[in-house]
Amino acid sequence: MTKFVVGLTGGIGSGKTSVSDIFAEFGIVIADADVVSRTIVEPGKPAYQAIRERFGETVLLDSGSINRARLREIVFDNDEERKWLERQTHGPIVQQLNQIVESAASAYSILVLSAGAGRSPMINRMLVIDAPEEQQINRAASRDGNSVEQIKAIMKSQPTRQQRLVWADDIIINDGPLENLPPKVENLHTSYLSLAANNG
Repeated sequence: MTKFVVGLTGGIGSGKTSVSDIFAEFGIVIADADVVSRTIVEPGKPAYQAIRERFGETVLLDSGSINRARLREIVFDNDEERKWLERQTHGPIVQQLNQIVESAASAYSILVLSAGAGRSPMINRMLVIDAPEEQQINRAASRDGNSVEQIKAIMKSQPTRQQRLVWADDIIINDGPLENLPPKVENLHTSYLSLAANNG
């Protein structure tokens, strides 16, 4: 049972998923808060029922599942609704992430934190993916089809680059093409294997 957990975070468009995918290629178990946040609002789950009761059909797609983009719009500028939503989802998300980490068979596991999260008590070490803001905007715009204004508003609501770098034990600067990432990840993978071995 793995006990050594590396937290991975970065702002929108920083390349968190690209980095976690490379760790997964090394056989490392990934517990991704964004992935889990989608599964806990699937039809039939308690959070799904609560969201549907509170916001009605306006937040549902034709398939009946939650329209996450619409829900984000509703809660983005409304503190009260955002806090209500966090109360419905935070507990189930943490519980599921814990289960993934606790049952991981790899030497260590990666906990991918949402972009707005700081250091978590679940982690032993924090890896921050850092990228210039211009690149974050370009990547997020081409990936999600959001407007530059939307992306800037999301970035404003997240911790700043400086705040994230203060939390970091390790940093990957992702300011180049995708093929630059694997060697950087491999170096950290080797380091984390050693730290995990000494952790027990």
